[in-house]
Amino acid sequence: MAKVRKAVITAAGRGTRQYPASQAVKKEMFPLVDRDGVSKPVIQIIGEEAIESGIEEICIVTPPGQEHYYRDYFRRMTNDESRTYRGKDWAILESEKLGNFGERLHFAVQETPEGFGHAVYQAKKFANGEPVLLMLGDHIYISDIKDRCSRQLIKIFEQYMLDAVTGVQPTIERLLHLFGVCKGTPFDPAKGIYKADAIYEKPTPEYARENLVTAGLPAGNYFGHFGTHVFGPGIFDSLEYLIKNNIREKNEIQLTTAQEHLRTQTDKYWLVDVKGQRLDTGIPYGLMETQLALALGGIHRTEMCEAIARILTTQISKQG
Repeated sequence: MAKVRKAVITAAGRGTRQYPASQAVKKEMFPLVDRDGVSKPVIQIIGEEAIESGIEEICIVTPPGQEHYYRDYFRRMTNDESRTYRGKDWAILESEKLGNFGERLHFAVQETPEGFGHAVYQAKKFANGEPVLLMLGDHIYISDIKDRCSRQLIKIFEQYMLDAVTGVQPTIERLLHLFGVCKGTPFDPAKGIYKADAIYEKPTPEYARENLVTAGLPAGNYFGHFGTHVFGPGIFDSLEYLIKNNIREKNEIQLTTAQEHLRTQTDKYWLVDVKGQRLDTGIPYGLMETQLALALGGIHRTEMCEAIARILTTQISKQG
């Protein structure tokens, strides 16, 4: 059984949807208060999701010259810096965590912006024939159960010795233009496990009704990508096939096209209905929603509920 011990986090996007803040700070470095009450950049929260799911090494895919953002951040305090935090044991502990995180880091560079699939392909050397957990650099994942969202996928991939697993979640029809969409055949629906039958990028409702209906889902719902995958080495072969043959969608090398190509090469491509939330920090509303979700799931939940009640009361009184 191939153990999943490597993760790839794509952070090569330009952050245009978060302009002008993304001019000052990379969107992957936007700060959020995590469930433990500690302020962290988005990519640290994502990386900790991977580490707590059993990942040992992490590769961040970046544009040229941007590795230094992460090298400078994921390190232990210097002696001079630690003097500033004398007596603050929690800060020293966080510094150790950053240092341990930094020791796991590798980088791959996407020289030109040629699509999400092209960015993933840059991590082929890092994967070196091993399976990888793939995560988005602007998505936060919050599990509804004990196992982290990523761990849910890894367990299925390892248990059934698969070639690929894609996390999915029932998604209503009017939102399909935002997601890759999968059709599945139930394998063990009580556990949320399906065999992948089709994978398509951002279908129209008409196309989805005709081609992407999964038995057992409520009418008008389809399996949209959750934003996490576990891939064996075959995904890099499929991406290489697209690149060599210049097969593009909207002038980009798309991961979903490679997923569909891989699916046709194996009967061990499965889908897992992830028990959790996917939250997109790459858009303004999504960033606000993510912070709220983290706050309500963390140690300051009581204070946040009281604050929300207070704010709502104030808003209602103003409207009155």
